Amino acid sequence: MPDNNEPTKWRRLPKMSFNSKDLARRMKKVEGATVKHARRFVFKRWDNFREVRRHIALWVLAIGVLIGATGLQFWWYQDSYRTTAVASDGTYAEAVMGPLDTLNPIFAKSSAEESAGELLFSRLLKYDSTGNLNFDLADSMKISDDQKTYTLSIRADARWSDGLYVRARDVVFTVGLLQNAATRSTLTGWNGVKATEVDDRTVAFTLPAVYAPFPHALRYLPILPEHVLRDVEPAQLRENNFSVKPVGSGPFALKLLQEVDKTNGRKILHLVRNESYFDGSAKLSRIQLHVYKDADSIKRALATSEVNAASDLSLSAAASVNNDRYEIENHAVNSGVYALMNTESAVLKDKLVRQALQVGTDTQAVRDAISDKLPALDIPIIGSLLSGEVPTAPTYDANKASALLDQAGWKLEGSTRTKDGQALTLNIVTTKNPDFEAALDELSSQWRQLGVTITTNIVDPNDPSQNVAQDILQPRRYDVLLYQLTIGGDPDVYAYWHSSQAASGLNFSNYKNTIADEALSSGRARVEQDLRNAKYLTFIRQWLSDAPAIGLYQATAQYAHTESVHTIPSATTLISSADRYGSVLYWGVGEESVFKTP
Repeated sequence: MPDNNEPTKWRRLPKMSFNSKDLARRMKKVEGATVKHARRFVFKRWDNFREVRRHIALWVLAIGVLIGATGLQFWWYQDSYRTTAVASDGTYAEAVMGPLDTLNPIFAKSSAEESAGELLFSRLLKYDSTGNLNFDLADSMKISDDQKTYTLSIRADARWSDGLYVRARDVVFTVGLLQNAATRSTLTGWNGVKATEVDDRTVAFTLPAVYAPFPHALRYLPILPEHVLRDVEPAQLRENNFSVKPVGSGPFALKLLQEVDKTNGRKILHLVRNESYFDGSAKLSRIQLHVYKDADSIKRALATSEVNAASDLSLSAAASVNNDRYEIENHAVNSGVYALMNTESAVLKDKLVRQALQVGTDTQAVRDAISDKLPALDIPIIGSLLSGEVPTAPTYDANKASALLDQAGWKLEGSTRTKDGQALTLNIVTTKNPDFEAALDELSSQWRQLGVTITTNIVDPNDPSQNVAQDILQPRRYDVLLYQLTIGGDPDVYAYWHSSQAASGLNFSNYKNTIADEALSSGRARVEQDLRNAKYLTFIRQWLSDAPAIGLYQATAQYAHTESVHTIPSATTLISSADRYGSVLYWGVGEESVFKTP
């Protein structure tokens, strides 16, 4: 290393010499080595390369054939690995009969309001696809030894659409509203029932007496949110904002209530899937309920494709729907259409006259005048609710009917029967409905052939100038009322036929018989199925003998939908038309191909 005090000196590279002969010699040596290696490793092994190439080609070909065969097999058998399922998401638009004046289910009167209540709110119990009671908000039910107390546990995961949990206090609050006359609810029959909050998730109902059909009443009890409505006066509840912006616990929640035509009551209720619904999210992402004022408007909506489904169609209306565009389903429901005879009218207080009309009515001809899809119903209870040998009405016999009328003193003079100078005249009343009107025409024709003078009156429940309940039903201003009675999922028909319900109740025939009364009272006061069944069979035999009414047919619910709509399973048993929503979680519009689960 140089001394720091001395200047640095550059070192020179040693001088290099260049010899061209030496370079040429070395290059020649490299060339010889390269040629030698080429001959040894390339030219002498060329045959090996060609052999390897053939092997590689064969292997590539074999792999290609294998891949091709696998692809061909997958393509050929792909249907074995895939299936068609109802598409997820999508919008379902259903036409329903209005009006839609409230979304609060305890005030529901129309089909549209009932439909909205089914989708927005839950009940403690519900009917399953077989028509039997099953759990909804409740997940267990215990009955006390004295059969008067029903204790139900509420699901831990049940939530309101605002996120809060559904609790026992909500049930107690709802029952309290129904028992308060100031509420003016359309749901009745809860007076005398004591609802108690046992704990946060347990509620107990204590009845004043044994009432076997009580679990069925729980199906029709929509639960309201106490935390939203507790500060609202019962008298103000109907007008409260909750009626247009409800908080529910059903499978769908409110998005928008759209008013399309105020004059005609045309509205569209837009609902969205409730993602936190306790029973799981629905396949459909949206449901639209299109509200119309009458059946003609619903038919027009189908014709113009405003909707892809419709309910509330009469059989006559359904028959006129385009079958190329829509599939029409007819589901029997637990309701019956009857010719209810006012047993206190001047003519029909005579049992012989009622029996003559009973045996002189060809009910099959009445059904045929409406549709070939109507099931018969000649007793006051749906036959499937009973067991054993169920009594049936006497067969049609016009000659026997004439003989009974003769026996009652109504003699045929020309084409009219008279007695003491008075013609045998009956006034038949029904409500405006194409099916009822067709039944009325056929019934009138048959009775005229017996010599009865018939006058008819068709009233419109939707006409504001006519109050059907106050002007017709309550004062019993008819000789015969052609009307539909809702029977439900239990054989208890006390409300329609017990003498205590005559005059001002739902006993529109004013029927009174001590044997029938005892059977009806005992039937609802005992829980033993065999005993209840025996009581109701006794009642039916007495009812058929006294002939306070003539069973014409079992009602059906007509439902139209496009081919792409997948809703009510074909084997479903409907107690009422509203029960069609029991399977709404699995409804869909359209189809998609999916792989099968191994």
